[in-house]
Amino acid sequence: MCRTLAAFPTNCLERAKEFKTRLGIFLHKSELGSGTGSVGKFEWDSKHSKEGRNFSEDVLGWRESFDLLLSSKNGVAAFHAFLKTEFSEENLEFWLACEEFRKLRSATKLASRAHRIFEEFICSEAPKEVNIDHETRELTRTNLQTPTAMCFDVAQGKTRTLMEKDSYPRFLKSPAYRDLAAEAAAASASASPSEPSHT
Repeated sequence: MCRTLAAFPTNCLERAKEFKTRLGIFLHKSELGSGTGSVGKFEWDSKHSKEGRNFSEDVLGWRESFDLLLSSKNGVAAFHAFLKTEFSEENLEFWLACEEFRKLRSATKLASRAHRIFEEFICSEAPKEVNIDHETRELTRTNLQTPTAMCFDVAQGKTRTLMEKDSYPRFLKSPAYRDLAAEAAAASASASPSEPSHT
């Protein structure tokens, strides 16, 4: 056992294990794989998030801003699991597909991936059709004639705004997130050394 864990009381370690189990159930170890091949499996990193913060701080940070949620691997996985319960995961999957699409450097891969993303998320009657207006759909179709890394920017921005204004507040109010945040707050409080009292 490492020195830092040995310093914690047994009940604190038990709470941490319970917290880890609870999150694992919440996340369902979600697999976001889609036909675009752009979104892989989100693994739960129990040590630290990308930002280097501990997991409890990460969970509590998700309510501070939608950007913090989207920048957290665990946050994205938890949000996706929530969206699946509402049968509305397509907006997040599209947003993630666009993020991966932007990283492509090969013109050939860019063109083929752009068409796959369009067919899966944008075109009318797409299997995972996102909720965007006709003008944005047509602009995106036009952008596909000469695909660039930014050809989905407008559509991605609109779906992000929709998630931030609609799904994100519901996620924060969901019993699953509220329970998770309460566990994270309790874990943070029990992990913090007590302040000496000044009398």
